[in-house]
Amino acid sequence: MKKISIYLLFIFAISFLFAEKALAVCPICTVAVAAGVGLSRWIGIDDAITGLWIGGLTVSMIAWTLSWFDKKKIKFAGRAVITTIGYYALIVVPLYFMGLIGNPANAVYGNWLDKLLLGIIVGSFGFWAGASWYYYLKEKNNGHAYFPFQKVVMPTAPLIILSVLFYFLTK
Repeated sequence: MKKISIYLLFIFAISFLFAEKALAVCPICTVAVAAGVGLSRWIGIDDAITGLWIGGLTVSMIAWTLSWFDKKKIKFAGRAVITTIGYYALIVVPLYFMGLIGNPANAVYGNWLDKLLLGIIVGSFGFWAGASWYYYLKEKNNGHAYFPFQKVVMPTAPLIILSVLFYFLTK
């Protein structure tokens, strides 16, 4: 448990390095995701729900990094793919070696899919869909949000909804 807390704290600290330089997804949103990860592990929420928030945080960090690359005019072939694979490797590989991913006791659907990994995958798509929808709506509204803090609400709302859904599915 202590290793997880240190690892999540490290991820949280790294996200702040990019927060002031590139705002692809707002810092408040990423802080909310990071807080969700830490809180869920601390109070013992199911790993599928924790995975949702880890996936959202990962997508946020990928977006920040790609935006930072654009700002610094850093271009190379496969930049988005390499960044995406790199971040997921930095997240999933340590979780696997710590025994949090791949444990047969933590599997669903006939022991072929790990709860934490399922949450990471679904949470990544949920956060990405919410952020994409925000930018789509903003474009349709002449570059303006429809309501205050829409940039925060849109990416995190799918994670909250999915957390409630996963809570009832994993009971």
